[in-house]
Amino acid sequence: MWALIQNRRIKRLATLEVGQEQTAALSNRTNGLELGSPAADGNGCIWVRIRDETDQLDPKNWTLLSRFKNIVILSLLIFAQAWAGSADSQANERASREFGVSQTAENLSTAMYLFGISSGSLFAGPFSESIGRNPTYLVSTLMFLLFVLGSARTRTFAGQVICRYFVGLSSSATLSINGSSVGDQFRPVKRAFVFPMIAWANIAGPTISPIVGGWVVSNPDLDWRWTEYITLIISAFTWVVALLFLPETYLPILLDWKSRQVRRETGDERYACGPTSSLYQRLKDIVPLPIIFFSTEPVISVLGAYLVLLYCILFTFLSGFDYIFKRTYNMSIAQTGSCFGAIAAGATVATFAAPGLYKWARRKTHYEHGAALPPEFRLWPAIIASPFLPISLFWLGWTNSPTVSVWSSLLACGLFGAVLISIYISSYEYIIDSYGKHAASALASITMVRYLIAGGMVLAARPMYERIGVHWTMTILGSISLLLAPMPLLFKIYGTRLRKRSRYAESPTAGPD
Repeated sequence: MWALIQNRRIKRLATLEVGQEQTAALSNRTNGLELGSPAADGNGCIWVRIRDETDQLDPKNWTLLSRFKNIVILSLLIFAQAWAGSADSQANERASREFGVSQTAENLSTAMYLFGISSGSLFAGPFSESIGRNPTYLVSTLMFLLFVLGSARTRTFAGQVICRYFVGLSSSATLSINGSSVGDQFRPVKRAFVFPMIAWANIAGPTISPIVGGWVVSNPDLDWRWTEYITLIISAFTWVVALLFLPETYLPILLDWKSRQVRRETGDERYACGPTSSLYQRLKDIVPLPIIFFSTEPVISVLGAYLVLLYCILFTFLSGFDYIFKRTYNMSIAQTGSCFGAIAAGATVATFAAPGLYKWARRKTHYEHGAALPPEFRLWPAIIASPFLPISLFWLGWTNSPTVSVWSSLLACGLFGAVLISIYISSYEYIIDSYGKHAASALASITMVRYLIAGGMVLAARPMYERIGVHWTMTILGSISLLLAPMPLLFKIYGTRLRKRSRYAESPTAGPD
């Protein structure tokens, strides 16, 4: 709805500019209309560009209040669709009894959601660049709502698994291209303040929904399917808000709207917003990139490995909290679900560092408007946080005992939440700054692998806890994180050299701060 209003405004603006240019052309006896482009190129095209750095067509020049409103709406969409990933996790026991399957098999419900995100993330970027961010969000979210309803209404295990896969597939657009929407609207320095909000929504959703799910399942008057209905209600609300108030932010699409109106007003078919490729060509170009990036780009492979580990741990907790809290401390389902609040609290506390990062970035660029930041600057949250990841896991694993206060385990989970969001922010922003126009492909490849492996880990989690216990499960994960702990610091030292050798990375001359 808002995008339609936006389209009409752009058409009126284009009509006004055409009239002004034609008047100027007649008075000066010039030929053609330039609209910010000097002349037709060798192919006879006249490119329609933004007129200058203050052109209001560019989302980066919209008012701060307008852009903040867009980020809030986008965060709501992310929160609701990330919520779905673990909404029914506390219903595992009751759902498995109803469907006549084991609790390990019922974990396939969460795993299929993650597999759906993994398989859909590669296609979300090309679609958003072909039809725009706005319709990609709205159409995929509408499909998401239908499949969440299907998950709530199905009476068979096979139906649940299929619906959950398509819930993940539908949410992959929102969960994989949201960083691009931030880049559409904010220059590098302001992203230091804005991106943590988006990161918080990505992490808070799957860590808060088990709290609600636990209390729903523990209520004898409510069916476990209400975990899905609550997801549906929250998501439907966010979809309506986005439908009414979320604009299109992808500049090439906005320029395309303008160029169409210019062609309509002038009758000159030479006007275009730039060279374009078909959706098929975009898909053909992007689908092979995950293998290419992970096999040739050390930045992607190592930071991707970090995010894979973090998400494996996060979604392993969906089953693991039964062993960490419920069995160890004899907690109810509601109390066990509430323990996820410790991760959300840790992530929330770390998010409040965003204003400090923004001020630091402003000083780093000497308060210059629109200045770029060296990608290595983005690594500071991860450099500070990475040593605390193995600490949090060893702490959780080796103090998890009925003789030790439950608050010890909760504090360890809170520390994990703070580490999770810190490394998430650093990794995503570093990749966005390093890969420029290839950032969407790089992030899509990480998203695909991250959710694919996390989905597999969900299936392995319950047998791991069952066979080797909390102590050794956390020890194995902590040992892996210990090996990765120095990587952010090494990237800060050697990042410039790695980007110089990269086929896809940009800003090769930007040194570390």
